[in-house]
Amino acid sequence: MKIISKILTIAAIAMTMGSCGPDDQAYSAEEIAAESKKANAFFDKAFDEMVDRSPMYQSYLGIKKDYGKWDEMSEENAQKELEINKEELQFLLDSINPDKLDKQTRISYKLFKANAEEAIEDFKYRHHNYPVNQMHGTHAEVPAFLINIHQVTDKSDAEAYISRLNGVEKLMDQLIVELKIREEKGIVPPKFVFPMVINDSKNILKGAPFDSGELSTLLADFTRKVNTLELDATEKKELVESAKEGLLNGVKPGYEKLIAFLTEQEKRANTDDGAWKFPDGPAFFDNALKRTTTTDLTAEEIHQIGLDEVARIHGEMKEIMNEVAFEGSLQDFFQYLKNEDQFYYPDTDEGKELYIDSAKAIINNMKGRLDELFLTKPKADIVVKRVEKFREQSAGKAFYQSPAPDGSRPGTYYANLASTRNMPKYEMEALAYHEGIPGHHMDRTISQELTGIPKFRRFGGYTAYVEGWGLYCEFIPKEMGLYANPYSNYGRLAMELWRACRLVVDTGIHLKKWTREEGIEYYTKNTSGTEREIRRMVERHIVMPSQATAYKIGMLKILELRSMAKEKMGDQFDIREFHDVVLTSGAVPLDVLEDLVNDYIASKS
Repeated sequence: MKIISKILTIAAIAMTMGSCGPDDQAYSAEEIAAESKKANAFFDKAFDEMVDRSPMYQSYLGIKKDYGKWDEMSEENAQKELEINKEELQFLLDSINPDKLDKQTRISYKLFKANAEEAIEDFKYRHHNYPVNQMHGTHAEVPAFLINIHQVTDKSDAEAYISRLNGVEKLMDQLIVELKIREEKGIVPPKFVFPMVINDSKNILKGAPFDSGELSTLLADFTRKVNTLELDATEKKELVESAKEGLLNGVKPGYEKLIAFLTEQEKRANTDDGAWKFPDGPAFFDNALKRTTTTDLTAEEIHQIGLDEVARIHGEMKEIMNEVAFEGSLQDFFQYLKNEDQFYYPDTDEGKELYIDSAKAIINNMKGRLDELFLTKPKADIVVKRVEKFREQSAGKAFYQSPAPDGSRPGTYYANLASTRNMPKYEMEALAYHEGIPGHHMDRTISQELTGIPKFRRFGGYTAYVEGWGLYCEFIPKEMGLYANPYSNYGRLAMELWRACRLVVDTGIHLKKWTREEGIEYYTKNTSGTEREIRRMVERHIVMPSQATAYKIGMLKILELRSMAKEKMGDQFDIREFHDVVLTSGAVPLDVLEDLVNDYIASKS
C-alpha cells in the first residue's frame, strides 16, 4: 500500500526543463531513434520490475501473477527499494545520453531521473507519515482492496482471495512494527485519530463468521463473488468455508492485534497537530510542499495566495446573493444554505438513490458534449457508486478510482452518502465534473491509454497536475453554459472556496502552529461547509501535510497557461488543442506542463 501511494504521488522535477532541447541535428535520425529505444526499454523494464515487486499494484493493473499476496511493508523492503533506486539512477546516468533522445523520451529521461533522485533524497523522511489514520491506511485499504480490486472470475481467483485473507495477520504485524518505529521517533497521530481508526477496524470484525450477526463485510463480498462462478454447489460451499477459516485465522487475529496496539498507543498520544512536531519538521514540510505543488513556492507565499483567493471568491458569491435577491450578510447566506431542506435530498435510502441517479445524469450529459472541449477522449467507461458502508464514516466526500488497464474494471466515481446533508444538491455538478467527467476520468484514463510513452508516465501521477486538472474541470463547464441555476454556480464557487481555504489552513497548521480548533474556526467563518465537513477537512490537513495545497496551485497554473496561450495565439487558439497538450503527455510537474504549452504555442507561430 505504501508503494502504491508513492507511485500515485510521484514528486516533481528539481531542475528546469527548457522548451528547446539540445541540437538534434548533432545526431542522425537513426542514432536518436536507437538511443530513444534503448532509454524507453530501460524505463519499461524498471517499471515492470517495480510491478513485479508489488502484488497489490499488479492487481490494480489487472495482473494476476501474485494474486494471493500482499505487499511487503518491512524496513528491509524499504532499504531494498532505496538500493534499487540508486542502481537505476546510476544506470541512467552511465548508459543513456539525453542529448541523443527524441523530445518525448527526453522528457521521460528528466522525469525518471528526478523521481529517482527525489526518492533517494526523501528516504530520510520515509517515517514522516501516519500509516494508519482516519483518511486511509492499511486497516481500511485491506477490505477496500479485496472488495473493489480483487476480481473473482474463476476458482483460482477465489483461492487467491482466501490466501490474502490468511495473509492479513502478517501484514498487520508488519504495520505494527512500522508504527512502533515512528513512535520511537516521536511520530504519533494526534489523539482524535484513534477512535475513528479503532472503530473502522472493529467494523471489519462484525458479522459472520466473527459473531452470529449477518455476513461480515468481507464474507458477504466473497460469497457474492463466488456465487457468480460456474461451479457446482459443493465447490462453492467449500470455498466459502475456506474463506471463513481465513477470516478467523488471518483477518481476526491481525485486526485484534492492531486494535490492541492502537488502544494502548492512544493513551500516549497528545493533541499536537502540525508537522512541526516531527524530527526536522519545518524542513520536512517545506520539502512536502515542493513535492506536492511541483513549485518552489514557500509556505508563506502559499498562505497568502489562499487569503487572496478567499477574498476574490467571497466577492463573486456576493454577486450571486444579489442575483437570487438574498438579503443579509455572506455568513447569513451560508447559514441559509446549510439549513434549507430544499438544497438536500432526504437522508433515506430512496434519497441516496436519487442522488446517485442525478450524478449519473450529470455525467451522461457531459459525455454528450465532450467534443466541444476535447480531441482525445477516454475509451474506458465510468460508473457512479456509493462509498461502501464499512468505510463511509471515515472516507472522503467523493473520490475517483481509475479503470483497470485491461478493461476489466471501469473508472468509478464514488460519492459518500453517509449523510445527504453533507452532499448538497448545489454542489452536485461541480463534484461530478471534478471526480468524473471531464475531471479525473479524463486525465487518469487518457494517461493510462496513451501510447508512445513509457509505463511509469502512463500510470504515474503528480498531485498538483492531477488535482489541479480536477479543479479546473469544475470551472470549464461554466464556460459551456452549464451551472445555469445560480445556486449550482454558487456550489462551484463554494468548492473552489474550499480549495482556497485549504491553502490557508494547511500552511496555518504546519507552518504557523495553528491548532485543530483554529483551523475549524477559519473554515466555519469563511465557508458554508457543515460542521462535519469542516472538522474532517481540518483533520485531513493534519494527517496529510501539504496534500491539499495541490488543487488550487495546480488549477491556477493551468488557467495561467491557458490565458498565456490565448494571448499569444489570438484567433489560432483552440481550446480542444490546448486540452490535448495538457492531457496527452500524462501527468507532469507544473514546470514541465509550462514547457509543453510553450512548445505548442511555438509550433503554431
